[in-house]
Amino acid sequence: MPENQYLIDTFTVHESWRLFRILSEFVDGIEALSEIQPAVSIFGSARVKEDEDIYKKTYDLAYKFAKEGFNVITGGGGGLMEAANRGASEGGAKSVGLNIQLPMEQIPNPYANIKLNFRYFFVRKVMFIRYATAYIVMPGGFGTLDELSEALTLIQTHRIRPFPVILFDSSYWNGLVDWIRDRLLGEGMISKEDLDLFEVMDDTDEVVKHIKKMIIL
Repeated sequence: MPENQYLIDTFTVHESWRLFRILSEFVDGIEALSEIQPAVSIFGSARVKEDEDIYKKTYDLAYKFAKEGFNVITGGGGGLMEAANRGASEGGAKSVGLNIQLPMEQIPNPYANIKLNFRYFFVRKVMFIRYATAYIVMPGGFGTLDELSEALTLIQTHRIRPFPVILFDSSYWNGLVDWIRDRLLGEGMISKEDLDLFEVMDDTDEVVKHIKKMIIL
C-alpha cells in the first residue's frame, strides 16, 4: 500500500471514531439535562477571585434565581462560574457545570451538583443554548464573548427561539455596547432592531424580576 494511501486511511478511521466521541457527548448532555428547565446559563471569567465584588454579585444573582425556581448552568470552572454554581447549589437549585478540557485554567469547581465534561466546545455550546431560558453574561474574556456572540447570532438569524440576553455590569460592558452601536450599526453591519437582542443591567433583583416577567414558569 502506498504511504499516502495509508495516511489517508488512518485519517479516515480517526475521523470516524471522533464522530462517535462527539455523538457520545451529545447523548450524555441530553440525558443529564433533559429535566433541567427552567434554567439560566450564567457566563463569566474564571480569573475572578472570591473576594471581588463581582464574584459576590454573581453568587447573589444565582442564589436569587434558585429561590425563584430556576436552575443554573455554568461552564463549570472557577471564578464567576464557581460563584454562580455556589449560589445555585446553596439556594437549593440544580447547579450544572459543563466543564471543558483545557490545557490551563479550567479546573472544575466543587459546587456543581450536576457535572459534565466536554472535549468539544461546539457540543458544550449546544447544551448552553438548548437548555437555557435566558443568558446572563457577567464580565469575562474571550470565552465569555464567544458565548455571547454565538447566542446573539443564533437569535438574530432565527436559528433558535429568542430568549433574554443580559449583560451584567454596565461599567464593564458599556464600551462594547458603544462600539456595537457606533461601528456595527453606524456602518450598516447590523440593523437597529439587533440592539434589542440584549440588555445591560446592574442590579441582581432587577435581572431576576426581568427574567421572571419574560419567562412563564
